[in-house]
Amino acid sequence: MNSIKTVGVLTSGGDAPGMNAAIRAVVRGCIYYNLKVFGIKRGYQGMIDDDMEELQSNSVSNIIHLGGTMLKSARSMDFRTEEGRKKALKNLKTRGIDALVVIGGDGTFTGARIFGEENNLPIVGIPGTIDNDLFGTDYTIGYDTALNTVIEAVDKIRDTATAHSRLFFIEVMGRDAGFLALRSGIASGAEAILVPEIKTNFDQLELFLQTGFSKKKTSSIVLVSEGDEIGGALKIAEQVGKDHPEYDVRVTILGHIQRGGSPSAFDRVIASRLGVSAIESLRNEQKDVMVGLANNKVVLTPFGEAIKNKKQLNPQLLEITKILSI
Repeated sequence: MNSIKTVGVLTSGGDAPGMNAAIRAVVRGCIYYNLKVFGIKRGYQGMIDDDMEELQSNSVSNIIHLGGTMLKSARSMDFRTEEGRKKALKNLKTRGIDALVVIGGDGTFTGARIFGEENNLPIVGIPGTIDNDLFGTDYTIGYDTALNTVIEAVDKIRDTATAHSRLFFIEVMGRDAGFLALRSGIASGAEAILVPEIKTNFDQLELFLQTGFSKKKTSSIVLVSEGDEIGGALKIAEQVGKDHPEYDVRVTILGHIQRGGSPSAFDRVIASRLGVSAIESLRNEQKDVMVGLANNKVVLTPFGEAIKNKKQLNPQLLEITKILSI
């Protein structure tokens, strides 16, 4: 019989739209199954500082539509130490917390895996990152909202680019993964997309400039993932500007606007599904796993696999970008 009585929930790492919807689902899922639930502020640092409070159903009213996270988020250097983790465990035990739900990305799950194994503590993870780079789930919370934010921004930039016949390099988030750049590039009609998974070939970029932009002379949009091995949009634009002084080259770095804003309906729904599934997984004696979605079904992936395995870009989408850039 499952012995879990009290669950702690936290958000860690970079915030993502939809985290509040996930918190809401976890809290109300706990209450539905007669479990106590504590909100842990500022991620793992809040565990160490004993910054926690018991949550009720009305504690999470009117947050499903809000971006950011009501529990705040932080990266904790203290939690990387054995001393810090021992202090965190002591605070959990004092409050009777015997299981955790952690919402975040691979760094969050790495910490959860270590902490869970050290203390035999049941922990379930919910994938919350705009990068969509976690193995074991088709979508992560926040990815869809970030996509729509990028598309809206690129649409507006294209208006001014067309008015002045400019070549715009637009940088989006994705330090190690090009999912956001690839899908938003296709959706916004970008003429070229540069992602960290594929080495930037200046010969290919030059071919695009000669056969694409130079012939159109209206405007062109190039989407660049911030993790591109050359150094992002600024470095690439600088090189293109040197090679082609005749082009009116501009750079826009979208930055943290991609993290903010009200979550899309899609993100609200998957956050709600995964939040409830996390509680049900704990009740079914699951631990050290991430809940995710595969083919629209909830699946469980061990933390070790979610962290270690690299999620691959869809090769069909990569091929489509070549066809549509003509």
